[in-house]
Amino acid sequence: MIDRSVVIASGVKTLAQWCLRLLIIAAAGYVLWFILKQLWRGVLPVALALIVCSVLYPPVRWMRDRGMPASLATFLAIIGSFGVFGAIIWLITPIVGRQSQALYYQSIEAVQRFQLWLQGPPFKLDDDKMNERINDAVGWLQNQAGSIAGEIFSGIGIATSVLVTLGVVIVLTFFFLKDGERFLPWLRRFAGQKAGWHLTELLTRSWITLGGFVRAQAIVSLVDAVFIGLGLIILGVPMALALAVLTFLGGFIPIVGAFVAGTLAVVVALVSLGLTKAVIVLAIVIAVQQLEGNILSPLLQSRAMNLHPVIVLVTVTVGGSLFGIVGAFLAVPTAAMIAVFLRYLDDMTALRAGEKTASEIEFATVAGSLSGQYGEEAGRKLRESVAPEPTEEESPEAPKPSTPSTPSTPWRERARGWARKSLSLLRR
Repeated sequence: MIDRSVVIASGVKTLAQWCLRLLIIAAAGYVLWFILKQLWRGVLPVALALIVCSVLYPPVRWMRDRGMPASLATFLAIIGSFGVFGAIIWLITPIVGRQSQALYYQSIEAVQRFQLWLQGPPFKLDDDKMNERINDAVGWLQNQAGSIAGEIFSGIGIATSVLVTLGVVIVLTFFFLKDGERFLPWLRRFAGQKAGWHLTELLTRSWITLGGFVRAQAIVSLVDAVFIGLGLIILGVPMALALAVLTFLGGFIPIVGAFVAGTLAVVVALVSLGLTKAVIVLAIVIAVQQLEGNILSPLLQSRAMNLHPVIVLVTVTVGGSLFGIVGAFLAVPTAAMIAVFLRYLDDMTALRAGEKTASEIEFATVAGSLSGQYGEEAGRKLRESVAPEPTEEESPEAPKPSTPSTPSTPWRERARGWARKSLSLLRR
């Protein structure tokens, strides 16, 4: 037996050590966030360019596999994407121009009908109180519109215009698509063999996850836009095509974007077609979003990111509060990248602890499999070094279970052999 004070002192010492470690990690995180805030105007175009590259890389890769030069393939992919967006705007603009004026007069008529309804029972409001309430509501909407516009421009940067940011994104996208495949070989040479293996596997997993997120979100948003747009067209809601496009774009801001787009569709239906059609539109929006949220989105995004909805909601809230609407848009991809890092760290920890073997982990690259084999061997040596010594009660003459011995080469020789065999793959 030992004194209780010794046990308590040991626990307090362990707690103090962990508190100190957590404080250091929190301080490092704060410094990283502060630096990111200062460099946000330069980091934002890079982040947007990487997201665009994840969309355009498959067609560029397809053209390059068929012998097209990298510069030409990249140029055609960027021009083609501009052509698609230009065609959508060309289709929407005349419709919005024709129907916006009629929608304006319908809005005035709807406000007048609402005033007459408030003047009757059970509210029985007089004109002065009603005008005061309406003026307050109009002022609140104007303030909200101003704050939203301020968030957009503050997210992009006060001194950086939208056009300049767009131009920088286009230039970065061109060079990332054209020369991006040279980055990993350079990084392996710069970081060294072992660190280069880890970085290659980690960045490749991140790229696969980012591309999967964008494709999954595009499919989910497209399904929402198609079904909600069809419902609006059948009901005769004005600007149905524009609302469908807005629904598609809003889907890239999880939770918040779908809610805003659906609310706008219901308001337009209420102003132009009345309460009955607005309720039908609301039912269509809720049904489509329930189908997307409970079936389609979990099926696709669980494969792409494997993030819980609570994590998505928290990251969108934090990203929006720190960096505005742009932060809410980038929050989920950032959380997915952090999740990739934590899962890879968990895999490497499991190898060192002996919970898994390298063959049980699905690696994305040859470099990752090499780092897994090295981690497994290092973990085996670590466990042997900390194995407990046999006690006196154990019989030294006790028979030990026989295991078949298989000839094996030392780890360094096996690693060199794998490295030589995969040298051509690693230089791609």
